[in-house]
Amino acid sequence: MMQQGEPVLLQRDVMAITIPMGDQVVLPESGEVMITQSLGGSFTVYYAGNLLRIAGDDADALGMEASKPPEIGEDADDDEIEDIVWEQMKTCYDPEIPINIVDLGLVYRCELRDVGEGKKDAYIDMTLTAPGCGMGDIIADDVRFKVEQVSRIRHAHVELVFDPPWSQEMMSEAARLQTGMM
Repeated sequence: MMQQGEPVLLQRDVMAITIPMGDQVVLPESGEVMITQSLGGSFTVYYAGNLLRIAGDDADALGMEASKPPEIGEDADDDEIEDIVWEQMKTCYDPEIPINIVDLGLVYRCELRDVGEGKKDAYIDMTLTAPGCGMGDIIADDVRFKVEQVSRIRHAHVELVFDPPWSQEMMSEAARLQTGMM
């Protein structure tokens, strides 16, 4: 297993997202990247003077394995399903901040509704640390993708909202300690 900060040669061409603009680019096979963050299954890499995000599904391009979706029993009750959904959201990170979006206080609402056949739809309202963040849609898509990996979730509806505006007080105590904002 490679260590963060070691150079890695890409095993194949791979789609990446520029940080913080959010533009898609293709990194070439055999291109050398430096992994700067690997949290929640996705990777922030440094390549040719730029920070980029590589999705967890493309871990093989870095010579790594993609993370596995959570397992949940058919007999799981509503509270267990909701707990797993929140745990999945804790695997979502802003590529520039090494703290998950739940502890950052970016998730305002997560409501699960029965849709039949043992399935639920998730309705999630979340915000960003800054309204103009170019990574907003990418982070929201990451939340949607990861929540839909929970076998009992049919669809995750993720909406970016900016009321109330995010503030540091919304962060968990652990996140404030980690960032020195206590």
